[in-house]
Amino acid sequence: MAVNMEIENNLWAMADKLRGNIQPGDYKDVVLGLIFLKYISDSFEEKYNELVADGDEFEEDRDAYAEDNIFFVPPSARWEFIKKSAKLSTIGQIIDDAMIAIERENKNLKGVLPKNYARPELDKTKLGELVDLFSFKLGSKAAKAQDILGRVYEYFLGKFGSSEGEFYTPPSIVRLLVGMIEPFEGRVYDPCCGSGGMFVQSARFVEEHQGRKDNIRVYGQEYTATTWRLCKMNLAIRGIDGDLGERDADTFSSDLHKNLRADYILANPPFNVSDYTLIQDDSRWKYGIPPANNANYAWISHIISKLSPKGVAGFVLANGSMSTATKAEAEIRRNILEAGLVDCIVTMPSNLFYNVTIPVCLWFISKKREERKDRVLFIDARKMGTMVTRKHRQLSDEEIQTICDTYHHWRDGSDDYADIQGFCKSAPLEEIRGHEYILTPGRYVGIEEAVEDDEPFDEKMTRLTEELAEMFAKSHHLEEEIRKRLGAIGYEF
Repeated sequence: MAVNMEIENNLWAMADKLRGNIQPGDYKDVVLGLIFLKYISDSFEEKYNELVADGDEFEEDRDAYAEDNIFFVPPSARWEFIKKSAKLSTIGQIIDDAMIAIERENKNLKGVLPKNYARPELDKTKLGELVDLFSFKLGSKAAKAQDILGRVYEYFLGKFGSSEGEFYTPPSIVRLLVGMIEPFEGRVYDPCCGSGGMFVQSARFVEEHQGRKDNIRVYGQEYTATTWRLCKMNLAIRGIDGDLGERDADTFSSDLHKNLRADYILANPPFNVSDYTLIQDDSRWKYGIPPANNANYAWISHIISKLSPKGVAGFVLANGSMSTATKAEAEIRRNILEAGLVDCIVTMPSNLFYNVTIPVCLWFISKKREERKDRVLFIDARKMGTMVTRKHRQLSDEEIQTICDTYHHWRDGSDDYADIQGFCKSAPLEEIRGHEYILTPGRYVGIEEAVEDDEPFDEKMTRLTEELAEMFAKSHHLEEEIRKRLGAIGYEF
């Protein structure tokens, strides 16, 4: 979309303004705070102009904005005032004061907004130039319809999320998880919620299926303070009422939702964490005590413990989780399989994440699968996706729908489901036992059948050997050229 390209160009320009002035990891904190301020100011301004046009003099009435879920922005925090002050040496303090004023007017934002724009190390000339760069509308109805804010968040979190150890979840994976478990209504929980992408996509899913986003109740927890605040901002501007606890906290040592039993759990836990807090005597370890040097199975156990009697969970893990032979992990995997909790495993293609190359899989756990307790669906999606840049792959809408439909048809016992060699298989528990409870889909789905072609064998072999001979000739030529150049500078081999 053209508008996205314009925004991305602006965002790069913003980042360039700050290079050499603050650390790269702080780019997003500075810019996202301004984005939030611009967004709510745009929303306020549009509603303000509508109220002025009505002529009833309600434009400064806070209730007139609250009823449309729009934040009231006091005069000193409106973007028009901020932009007029952009060239002043006090612009940093003006922005900090604007954030304080907005928190004062909107109690659910108390303690959430960044208020460090006046700090000495942030060049105020560059900050003013940054303010000037915000020429596009973020909070208008048209911008909301195109989810411009979501694109902005996605861009910055994807580019700079790794600086704080966040593994930002790519939109295609979030959409796939949400599409698989279909959180229509009930309690949605994410024990490591990051910037709130799972919640935003869940709310969008409900609305796209003619529901109301207040049909779901959101619960989350986040370990990193800046990311916790970012999630609060992300939910606030989208009108999602989420319980993220009083502050950031470690899920393992300080569970903020101890009594919660969720209908849906969506998560992308940090992979292979080796220094987490393992409490030995913990009711969450019903299926075995996870190892102290890797949190993957601690996350699995925690997620299972949080499911309601009919709950379903979808989460991302490193591929090693499917086959690890570590005694503690193998025991937990065997126990949850024998308990009939593992519903589906999907292996994903490489390069889906912005900042990590580790291959990943999706686990689906369900407590409402009486009729299929002795089977697990395996899907091998490693060949899906298209490289949109040299390093980044995306799944298409059609590919996401194919995976979701495959799972739903199998889950619902539909005649439309069938095993497809190389792609999917409904494997009985007995077969999984034979593979020592290893859950790698490739072991079960087999290899995709090769497509036959009409080229005669002799002709194909002649063509291929000619191509190979040509490649060998090129390689010999390159080898000689390298030898010559090395010899010219005194190196022989």
